Amino acid sequence: MTAAYDTAIYIGRFEPVHNAHLALLRQALASARQVIVVIGSAWQARSPRNPFTWQERADMLRQALPAAERARLQLLPVRDYYDEPVWAQAVRRGVAALTAPGARIALVGHFKDATSNYLRSFPGWALISLPRQGDIDASTLRDAYFGAATAAPASAAADAPSSADLFADPATDPAATLAAVDAALLPWKEHIPPATLAFLRDFAQKPEYAALQHEWRVLRDYRASWAGAPYPPVFVTVDAVLRCQEHVLVIRRAHAPGKGQLAVPGGFIEQKETLWQSCLRELAEETHCALPEAALRAALRQAHVFDHPERSQRGRTITHAHYFDLGNAPFPAVQADDDALQAQWLPIAALAGMEDQFFEDHFHILDRFLQLTDAAELARGM
Repeated sequence: MTAAYDTAIYIGRFEPVHNAHLALLRQALASARQVIVVIGSAWQARSPRNPFTWQERADMLRQALPAAERARLQLLPVRDYYDEPVWAQAVRRGVAALTAPGARIALVGHFKDATSNYLRSFPGWALISLPRQGDIDASTLRDAYFGAATAAPASAAADAPSSADLFADPATDPAATLAAVDAALLPWKEHIPPATLAFLRDFAQKPEYAALQHEWRVLRDYRASWAGAPYPPVFVTVDAVLRCQEHVLVIRRAHAPGKGQLAVPGGFIEQKETLWQSCLRELAEETHCALPEAALRAALRQAHVFDHPERSQRGRTITHAHYFDLGNAPFPAVQADDDALQAQWLPIAALAGMEDQFFEDHFHILDRFLQLTDAAELARGM
């Protein structure tokens, strides 16, 4: 039987891989000689929404297929740009590098909800739209997995750990954790490929699992605190991108969510403040940067709104980032405080290799002002 297309594209995050993913993948394999699986959210720091590296997800996909089908698979990691046209262009660029000019290309997918609108971003590719494949999605599996009734990690209010402690949870018994995970996943076992189940059981015995489970609980409780509001709230935050001598000021977060991850200084606005006032206050509270307001006004180069609906797992959060450039002035002294475990000046040239260490979309906030992603792709040989 001749394949209808040269290449079929299947896009997903696969956090983790489940049988509905495999059903769509098999449709792609039946439609074309070659299948390119675009693995989204590549190079994100681990979080309850993106707990697994793209390499771990790629391995789950490969292990779920027989060798003959595995040989027809190409895996293409693509980062979250939090900008759909830019993301779609990156996908097209990656696909073009893996296909011959003039290839007949089809995109296989399922319109689940508004988050599936990306399927319309590829005019020129045939769209194979399929109905829902089974009664499971990855978020349900993640909630079951991280909601397993294991021994509770330390409170979010505990003292900030050293870097060696960021993924430590000595109070958790490995055997008890594995039993709790098995029990939590049992109702969904028929929806989980054996390779995925084996990976999840193995990962649950690593310290990263305990840290992610703690983050999941913090986020669950955070969202529960406003669940009774008449409408889902929209949070407004500010961030300060401070550049000096080709370095940028970053903090390391002291508490969940994003405990131990890098971020730009910032936080929630207060009721009586303007965005500008909140930006200066958060910068001072988290870094003790003592630059006078007049100096910061003179250094302000740009302000930009970041409003992607999925940019924060805490809820719908819109941030206003202020970009300051101090040129070759002396470095202002900084010292971590408040929600920051550490404050430091990092060379801008080093940031491209640190993408997977940044909280939520903070790497992309920096990219907006400092043009980091081209350097990141060069660093990975892409």
